Amino acid sequence: MSIRIRLRRTGRAAALCAAGILITAGLGATHAAAATPTASPTPTTPTSATASTADAGGAIDAAKALQAVALPGANDWNCRPSAAHPRPVVLVHGTFVTGTLNWIELAPLLKAKGYCVFAPTYGRMPSIPVLAAIAPMERSAAELKTFVDGVLAATGASKIDMVGHSQGGLLPRYYQKFLGGAEKTERYIALAPTSHGTTLSGLATLLQSIKGAPEALLESWCPGCLDQTPGSAFLQKVNAGGDTAPGVEYTVISTKLDYIVTPVASQFLQGPNVRNLYTQDMCWYDLAQHATMQVDSEVLHEVMNVLDPANATRTGCRVLP
Repeated sequence: MSIRIRLRRTGRAAALCAAGILITAGLGATHAAAATPTASPTPTTPTSATASTADAGGAIDAAKALQAVALPGANDWNCRPSAAHPRPVVLVHGTFVTGTLNWIELAPLLKAKGYCVFAPTYGRMPSIPVLAAIAPMERSAAELKTFVDGVLAATGASKIDMVGHSQGGLLPRYYQKFLGGAEKTERYIALAPTSHGTTLSGLATLLQSIKGAPEALLESWCPGCLDQTPGSAFLQKVNAGGDTAPGVEYTVISTKLDYIVTPVASQFLQGPNVRNLYTQDMCWYDLAQHATMQVDSEVLHEVMNVLDPANATRTGCRVLP
């Protein structure tokens, strides 16, 4: 059974190596050599070039610490963008899952098309290490900035394109509006994003009506979930003054069969350089749901079109991307 079929049926996407080098040195000198004084080395002042190299190395190392592990097609830090695809693509995963689980389909597909592909795993909490994207979203946005800075330093590119799913479709907008990300982002594709929060088909609204307990529970184990409930301080901040940031091209792809991020129309953005569409606009019988957007053939094909509009082809009722 293929990965795509498994993911479609389940509705969810389901190493670190360390090495040390020990250097030893022996001491020995003849009496004559010991009697002969040696000149002290002249102190050197780091040049701007060496300082810049050191800064880039530090940025790359910090980004590597956040990379999704064992994700085929992603996080090749020696990759250099081509003339055909001059910007690296950064993939931003959704709540609870890692970058590895979320992008098992898209990362190798992009790599096969010649893109430099990078994906972090962000938002971990020490109390629940098996889950990701559950930390406060402002903290996760700072991790995203660290990761993007490392990608740009490694590839030599000045901008990235970005694809995000669910929380990963909201988080980059904070990065763009408050952490300098708009100047570093050319195209931004959000798949079923929690743009204005979610009622979880009414469940979140119900929980909000119960004073105290649900909020305290979310604060302790998933503050990032609380940030995605309607009216949260995070959402008020990120959406104040408009949904978008200047200079970024936005595409939102949603499905009418989404029962996780509701109301579905709340996923759409308003502002210049925004394109909103449903998967059913591309194929009327498309059955993508929230947790399968990132493996849906119509969605993946349209992602390719947005990233490379000069070579775009018609999307509609496809078997393969």
